[in-house]
Amino acid sequence: MKSIRACLLLLAAALALPAQVIKIGSIAPDRSPWNDALKEIAREWQAITRGQIRLKIYPGGIAGNEEDMIRKMKVGILGGAVLTNIGLTKIYPDAFVLSTPFMFHSEKEMAYVLKRLTPIFEQQIKGRGFQVIIWTMSGWVNFFTKDPIQYPQDLKKQKLAFSTGEPALEQAWKKSGYHIVPTELKDLMMALQSGMVNAFYLPPLVAGSGQYFPLAPNMCPLKVAPLVGGMVIEDGIWSRIPGTYKQPMMDAVEKVSVRLAKETAILEDKAMEAMKKHGLRINEVPADSLAQWKEAADKGMDELIGKVFGREIYEKLLQILREYRQGDDA
Repeated sequence: MKSIRACLLLLAAALALPAQVIKIGSIAPDRSPWNDALKEIAREWQAITRGQIRLKIYPGGIAGNEEDMIRKMKVGILGGAVLTNIGLTKIYPDAFVLSTPFMFHSEKEMAYVLKRLTPIFEQQIKGRGFQVIIWTMSGWVNFFTKDPIQYPQDLKKQKLAFSTGEPALEQAWKKSGYHIVPTELKDLMMALQSGMVNAFYLPPLVAGSGQYFPLAPNMCPLKVAPLVGGMVIEDGIWSRIPGTYKQPMMDAVEKVSVRLAKETAILEDKAMEAMKKHGLRINEVPADSLAQWKEAADKGMDELIGKVFGREIYEKLLQILREYRQGDDA
């Protein structure tokens, strides 16, 4: 009996798969809601796979910026990453069409478009060596300015901070008539203090947590663009995960993502209230202003179409939007 038991134990050990550690990069700070969510995903995946899959998380840009993380995934240093729209665009440029300024009017139509386009995006991203685990939509970007703005001509009088590394998008803003000053986020406070810039566009949560708003205390409530991102795993690593685990793993990520979206919305509301108590002014805009903002943005579209994203995907997005809006009006 002892020899049989020993043989069974040896057989079980031989059949057991060793734990696979997947290194995940993220620019989300440690102890932030986004990193806490990633830690929860790590716990869920370990439980679902009975310890066969473990995540090692590198938060706060430890693994580099998003372009660095993509490069490290390609050479096998990282197994995956949580990326914003900028990072996703580095893998698949057409994904940037979702960040076209003043394209979307509401979260509902953004969700509708995202549902229709993501299968196309996922197929293309997979062809470039990555598996999309989930897409996220985490709020919107707004303008914060030293002087109040209602129309595009108001913003054109101010110096607008612009993240470096996207020359075509920079040219699009310039062609629309804005005074763009390339500025890294880490240098934004210094640029505001020196007067090098006096306007920027960021999510309200970041404007509040970074304490940038006191130097640009006027917020325009119009939604400039949505915050779209996602979690990707290098395709070779994903293919080695047993198939029976994959759907439960993705379901766990979906569950965490839904809760994170709710928590982020609550945090943003709290940040808005705190900023208003400390001097933030939300300047209401006239009903005709959105059309003027959209018209100004359209002047720079030829710098984006065919240079940042393809015309075909742009036309596809417009078609889906028309379908949604016609149905919404019906």
